Amino acid sequence: MTPAIVSRCRVFEFRRLSEEDIKGALLKALKDKRKGLGTYSASVDDDAIDHIARMAGGDLRTAYNALELAVLTTPPQADGTIKVTIKDAEQSIQRKALSYNEDEYYDYLSAFCKSLRGSDSNAALYYAMRLIEGGCDPMTVARRLVIHSAEDVGMADPQAMVVATSAMYALEKTGYPEGLIPLSNAIVYVCEAPKSNAACAAYHAAMEDARNIRDDDGVPPYLKDNTFGDKATKAQSLKYKYPHNYAEGYVEQQYLPDKLKDRVYYVPKDIGFEQTVKKIREKKGKLR
Repeated sequence: MTPAIVSRCRVFEFRRLSEEDIKGALLKALKDKRKGLGTYSASVDDDAIDHIARMAGGDLRTAYNALELAVLTTPPQADGTIKVTIKDAEQSIQRKALSYNEDEYYDYLSAFCKSLRGSDSNAALYYAMRLIEGGCDPMTVARRLVIHSAEDVGMADPQAMVVATSAMYALEKTGYPEGLIPLSNAIVYVCEAPKSNAACAAYHAAMEDARNIRDDDGVPPYLKDNTFGDKATKAQSLKYKYPHNYAEGYVEQQYLPDKLKDRVYYVPKDIGFEQTVKKIREKKGKLR
């Protein structure tokens, strides 16, 4: 989208609601007799409200639907009141409550991540299933898997992120429990793949320079967009060397700004696909 169009647009950013926001809205809905559930004389246990708010994933409509279902399907007591418990909440939102406390949750999640990094597929599978069986959203496990496929496997096996992302997509589309099968396959793949954090280290190094080194005029003239440039800019663009016009589709050329021209962010390791990357780099060096 061009800047001219953007300047005439109003951008609205929608964000997930916090658990506290959702809990407040649910409590109001229980008391509202005109638009809510106030006519049902329903009371909901605190842990049930907490569970619905947590499992809604920031979506208030999902939380409203779960609360309404819980109230409408819970049999009234002798005095006509309805009491919604944690078990009713689990059934209405179709998610189990966490069977461990918050500290244990983060311990299991940490153990899962470190097992992925440590190439122990047995441990990673166990902690993933322990998290999920304990009430953790399987998509949380899938998202962490995708991140670790890029962070810890990286360019040693670029296919790892493809497998992890495909598993996350399959889980999203097929749901629980069938979606756990491709998720488990991906966990094993990421664990058994060779490991390299070279690309992740390169990301951090480049980000550090991007934040701390300002070089607004640093883009080499022949790399600039000359679509609307003046004659001088267009003349400079002629100095650009089109790689496909050279042997092997490569030609030596400065791409970084002058202040950073000697920076090397990505240093491939002698493992997995990165061995191939090193050979390609050596071949380019001979062409210079």
